[in-house]
Amino acid sequence: MRGRATSGRITQDKLALFGGKPVRDTLLAYGHQTVEEEDIAAVVETLRSPWLTTGPKVQEFEEAVAAYVGAPNAVAVSSGTAALHAAAFAAGIGPGDEVIVPALTFAASANCVLYLGGKPVFADVRPDTLNLDPADLEAKITPRTKAVVTVDYAGQPCDYEAVEAIARRHGLVVIEDAAQALGASFNGRRVGSLNPLTTLSFHPVKSITTAEGGMVTTHDSALAQRLRAFRNHGITTDHRQRGSWLYDMDALGFNYRLSDIQCALGLSQLQRLEGWISRRGEIAACYTKAFRGLEPIQVPGDHPGAESAWHLYVIQLRLETLRVGREQVYAALRAENIGVNVHYLPVYWHSYYQRLGYQRGLCPVVEAAYERLVTLPLWPGMSDEDVDSVVAAVTKVVSAFQR
Repeated sequence: MRGRATSGRITQDKLALFGGKPVRDTLLAYGHQTVEEEDIAAVVETLRSPWLTTGPKVQEFEEAVAAYVGAPNAVAVSSGTAALHAAAFAAGIGPGDEVIVPALTFAASANCVLYLGGKPVFADVRPDTLNLDPADLEAKITPRTKAVVTVDYAGQPCDYEAVEAIARRHGLVVIEDAAQALGASFNGRRVGSLNPLTTLSFHPVKSITTAEGGMVTTHDSALAQRLRAFRNHGITTDHRQRGSWLYDMDALGFNYRLSDIQCALGLSQLQRLEGWISRRGEIAACYTKAFRGLEPIQVPGDHPGAESAWHLYVIQLRLETLRVGREQVYAALRAENIGVNVHYLPVYWHSYYQRLGYQRGLCPVVEAAYERLVTLPLWPGMSDEDVDSVVAAVTKVVSAFQR
C-alpha cells in the first residue's frame, strides 16, 4: 500500500502513532503476574509461622516441583540467574572451559559461564523455532568444550533428541535453561526431567512466581548435594542436619537461598499452573489463527513432540512486505497501547561482550531474526477482550505499513 488508501482501508493517518484513535485506552503489558487471595493467605500464614527462611516451606516447595516435573531432586535458589550459576558450578565449569550457548537469549544464560572463568561460545538458532540449531552446536565444539546451555526459547523445548545425541558423542554436560518453560514437555516428558541439570525461574512474568526465585532440578543426587552447598556459601551441611555448632565450607559458594515466604507463594501458585498453561495455549492459538494469513507476519514455528509453555508469543516481521522497519512497527503498536517487547538483543552485541572481543556476525540467523522480532502480550490473566485488542492492533498496524 502506498500513500493514502481508498475509503475503508487502513491508512497511516488512522494509526495512533500519527494522531488516530488507539485500539485501547490503557496499556496492556506483555507479561504480568497473577496473584490471588489464596496466594496472599499462604504468604501471611508463613509470616506468622516460626520460619521465615531456611525452614520447612523450602523443602516442601522443592518436593512439589520435583514431583510435578518428574525429577528426584530440586534445589530452590534466589533467582533464575542464581540457578544458572549454581548449575554451571555443579557441572564443574571452570577457567578455560568453553560452554556453547545460543545467542538469542537473556544475558544470564551466558553470564553464568563467565562467573566461573569459562568462555561462552555462541551458537546460532533455527529460523523457525528460534531454538538452538543442533548443526551449529556440533560445529562449534572444540577439545575445550565442556558443556552446552540450551534455552527453551519462549517456552518451547529444544530438539533434545538431537542435542542429547551430540552431547553423548562429545561427552558434554547439558544444562537446560528452562526459565521460560515450566509446564512444557518434550516427547511426553516434562521439562525438568529431560537433562542432567535444568534451571527454572519464578520471576513475576514466568509460569508461576515467587516474586524472585529459581530452582535447579536433577536426577543426580551428587549434583544436588553440590547445588545445596553452593546456594549456602559452600557449606557442606544444612543447619538442621548439624548436631553441634561446627560446620565446614569446602567450596566458594554464595548466599542464593530462597525464603520460606517466597516458597509459600510458589506452592500456592503451583496448584494453578496447569490451568495457566492451558490459558496461555488458548491465547497463542488465537494469535496464530488470526495472524497466519497476514503476509507481513511469520508466526512462531514448532518442533514435533515439543509442547510449549507459551511464556512468550514472538512474531517475526517479513520486512520485505513492509515500508518501515521493526522500530516503527514497535512504536506504532505501543501507541495503540499494546505493550509489545523484543526478546532478545543477541547476547554478544551487548557492550560488555563487545569489550571481551566478541564480534558481530557470529550467528547470522540470530542477527537477521533480531531485526524482525516483536513479542506480543501473553499472560493467563488476559481477558478475551485483551486478546482481541492485540489482534486488532497488530492487524491495523501491519496493514497500514504494508507495501
